[in-house]
Amino acid sequence: MDNKDITVLVTDDEDDFRQLMVFWLKSKGYLVFDANCGSRAIELVKEKNPDIIFMDLRMPEMDGPQTIGKIREFNPDVPVIIISAYLDDSKVKEASGYGISGVFFKGKDFSQGLSLLETVLRTHKRLKKPAQ
Repeated sequence: MDNKDITVLVTDDEDDFRQLMVFWLKSKGYLVFDANCGSRAIELVKEKNPDIIFMDLRMPEMDGPQTIGKIREFNPDVPVIIISAYLDDSKVKEASGYGISGVFFKGKDFSQGLSLLETVLRTHKRLKKPAQ
């Protein structure tokens, strides 16, 4: 599967970080949508049906775990990678209850996020390449 066939949703309330991550993923060939809050992320998941989601853990109004919970009500299978600025965040455990595929820490290099994204895409049942 070519990267341009993969849609990624990046949700983070920090505009600078979100825009940088969107730009970086686009430079790697992914089709990327972004949301600055949980409610917009839910709308985009319904409209665009992304293949994978990067979701910030801590956002005002509706945090990451709450947003994932709402998404799981209508899309139980989309892989979600949590974005966190904190290595030891209690909300990661809360989000794990909704089924997450991994955690990307904001202090890490984007290449680690890309490696995590590629691993999740390879193992996710909807995106596995058919046997030849």
